[in-house]
Amino acid sequence: MYKAPVIVQQHQLTKQVYQDTMSQSLIIVESPAKARTLQKYLGKNFTVKASVGHIIDLPVKTLGVDIANNFAPQYVTIRGKGKIISDLKSAAEKADKIYLAPDPDREGEAIAHHIAEFLRFTRKPIRRVLFHELTKKAILAAIDQASEVNQQRFEAQQTRRILDRLVGYQISPLLWDKVRRGLSAGRVQSVAVRMVCEREQAIEAFVSEEYWSIHATLEGKTPPPFVAQLDQAYGKKIDHKKNKLGTDAEAQAIVAAVRNASFLVESLEKKKKKRNPSPPFITSTMQMDANRKLRFSAKKTMTLAQKLYEGIELGADGPTGLITYMRTDSTRIGSEAIEEARQYITGAFGAQFVPVTPNIFKTNKSAQDAHEAIRPTDVRNTPEKLAPFLEKDMLALYSLIWKRFLACQMSPAEYDQTTITLVAAQDFVFKTVGSIIRFPGFMALYEEAIDESPTSNGAGAEGENATLPDLKKGDTVALLAIEPKQHFTQPLPRYTEATLVKALEENGVGRPSTYASILSTIQEKDYALLVQRKFMPTDLGKLVNELLVAHFPHILDIEFTASMEEKLDEVEAGNTQWLKVLKDFYDP
Repeated sequence: MYKAPVIVQQHQLTKQVYQDTMSQSLIIVESPAKARTLQKYLGKNFTVKASVGHIIDLPVKTLGVDIANNFAPQYVTIRGKGKIISDLKSAAEKADKIYLAPDPDREGEAIAHHIAEFLRFTRKPIRRVLFHELTKKAILAAIDQASEVNQQRFEAQQTRRILDRLVGYQISPLLWDKVRRGLSAGRVQSVAVRMVCEREQAIEAFVSEEYWSIHATLEGKTPPPFVAQLDQAYGKKIDHKKNKLGTDAEAQAIVAAVRNASFLVESLEKKKKKRNPSPPFITSTMQMDANRKLRFSAKKTMTLAQKLYEGIELGADGPTGLITYMRTDSTRIGSEAIEEARQYITGAFGAQFVPVTPNIFKTNKSAQDAHEAIRPTDVRNTPEKLAPFLEKDMLALYSLIWKRFLACQMSPAEYDQTTITLVAAQDFVFKTVGSIIRFPGFMALYEEAIDESPTSNGAGAEGENATLPDLKKGDTVALLAIEPKQHFTQPLPRYTEATLVKALEENGVGRPSTYASILSTIQEKDYALLVQRKFMPTDLGKLVNELLVAHFPHILDIEFTASMEEKLDEVEAGNTQWLKVLKDFYDP
C-alpha cells in the first residue's frame, strides 16, 4: 500500500505569484493535447507535462491484491511508462511548485495520487488542480483554487479497481473450466450482458396478439378533411390490451354499423399548452442523443468530446478548449454561462425567445454537483465559425452540444391543442387530436430525439399535428371513407446504445465515466453485437450469462451492482471507509 503523498498547507496562488518571474511551476496532466492547450495560456513560467494516462496499475498476470493485509493493492509500473516517470521526476526537481491536473474525476484523482507518490522525494509543494474547462479565465481561477489531492476520491477509485479485480479472479476460473481459457467478465459489464440477454429472452417468449383499429376520414362544411379513430364502442374504451377489437369480423361489424350513420360533433376541447426545453447535456444524455441523431457509438462520442474538451487548433488562436468537462451527471450551469447564453439568444433570435428568469434544472441527488453540465466554453464559437477547424463528426457533436445548451435557456414552445370527439350511431365514439404551434420557442433551434417503443400501431388518436377544420359542438360531418386496420402487439425492442445507456443509468449501474467502456467491452469480448444498431447477445454471451447467473447470482444482481456504486459514492463523500466496503463484499 502506498503512503499518502506529502502535501503542503493550502494557500492561494495570487496573480502576483503567477507573474513572479523568479518562480517556475510544473503542471502535470494526462494528455499531450491538454498540455498544449494549457501551455498556450500559461506561458514560460509554467512547464506542462503529460503522464499519458495512468503510470501504475495492478499487475496483468497476478491478483495484485494482498487480501490478508487489508486488501493492500500491489501496484506495478505500467509497461512503457518508466521513461515518462523519469521525465516527470526530472521536471519536478527543476520546479518550485508542482500542480497535478489530471481530469476532475476519480480516475484523474488516482493518477494525481500516484504521481504525487513518485514526486514527494522532491519535497516541493504539491497541489491538485481541477480544470472543468480549458479557457484562460477558468485555468487561472483553478490554479488560484488549488487544493490537496482528494484522498477520499482516490480511495473510491482504488476500491472500485480492487473490487473489479476480485470479481474477475472469482469469475475467470469458472469460464476457463466451463467455456474456454482466456475468457474474462467484468463486474459491471456482466450486468449489462445480463440485461441484453434478459431482453432477448423476453422477446423470444413474447406471444404476439392480433388487434384492429378503425379510422374514419371525415369532412365538415369547410376544408380540410380529417381522420378520426374509434375510441369507444358500446360504452367501453377501445385499446389493444384489455378491451380490443381482436378479429376482422369484430372490426367489420362496427364498420357496417357506422358506414351510413351521421357523425355528430359531441365536444370540441381547445387547450393552450407549453413544452419546456430539455436540460443541458450530461454524459448519459449526450451519448443517447448522439446515438439517436448522429448514430455515434458511446465510445466514439466520448473520444470526440474528450478532444473538444482538451483543445482544438483554431488557426491563429492556437489550441482552444471548446466544451466543459464531458464526464458529468450534473445539469448545473454557472451564472456567467447562463448570462452569456441569454445575451446570445436575444441577439440571434429576439427577446421573446428568452424567458423572464433563467431555466434551472433539477439535478439527480447522486450527481457530482462540483461539475457543470456539458456546454460550450464560449457560445460565440458557433458551429458555423468552427466549421473550418473541425472534422465532420467532431463538428456534428459540437453542434449538438452547442444547440442543446442554448435551447435549454430559451422560452418554451407554445401550441394550441384541439381534441374533437364525435358520435356515430349512438354507440360509437371517434376522436381526433390536432396541434398548431403558435410560438416555436426553443424548438426553433433544437428538439430532442426519441427512442423506439413498442408501437401501438394506431391504438391512440390520429393526427397529433393534423390541421383540423373549424367546427363547433352539434355540427354534423360527412363520412368520406372508413377503414379497419390490422395490427399485432409488439415486444419491447432490443436495446440500442442509447436505450442501454438509459437503462444502465436508471438502474444505477455504472457512472458517467463508465457507460462508454461498458458498451464497447461487451462487444469486444464478443458477448453482444450490434445488428441494425440494436444489441443482440451472441451464443457465447448467452452461455457466459447463464453460467454467471447460476454460480454468482449476487454479483450479477442489478440491485447489488447499483448498491456497490452507491457505496463507492459514499466512500468519495467521506461517509464510509473504503476498507469496510471491501470487507463487506469479500466476506459478507
